[in-house]
Amino acid sequence: MKIIITPLLLLFPALGCAMNYQNMSEADMQKMMAQMEKSQACMAEVDQSELKKFEARANQMEARVKKLCASGKRDAAEQEAVAFGQEVSADPAMQKMQECARLMQGAMPGVPGTAAQTTEDHKDRHICDD
Repeated sequence: MKIIITPLLLLFPALGCAMNYQNMSEADMQKMMAQMEKSQACMAEVDQSELKKFEARANQMEARVKKLCASGKRDAAEQEAVAFGQEVSADPAMQKMQECARLMQGAMPGVPGTAAQTTEDHKDRHICDD
C-alpha cells in the first residue's frame, strides 16, 4: 500500500528540492514552475473525500497485511496486497493523482520521489519484507 502511495505523498516535498537545482537557466526554471503549477491545478481536481476514504481503506489493508505477515501467512498477505494494488489501479482518484505525478515528473527529472514506482521495481520483493 505505502509502496504505491508513498511516491505520490513525496511529490510535494520534492518541490523544495527543485529550487536547489544549480546551473538551471531562467527559461528552464520558468518551464519547471509552469509544470509545477499544472501539477498543483491537477491535484486540486482530485476528490479529497475520495482520498480520505481511500486512505482509511489503505490503513486497514496495511494493518491486515502486517497481521498476516506476523502470523506467517506470507502468501495470503501477498495476495491481499496484490488485490489492493489492483483496486488502487482502478480507482479514479488514484488515477488522477498518478496523472498529476506524471506532470511533476516531467518538471523535475532526476528528483527522487517524483516517478511512480512500478510492479517491476518490486517484483523480487515480498510484501512481508518491506
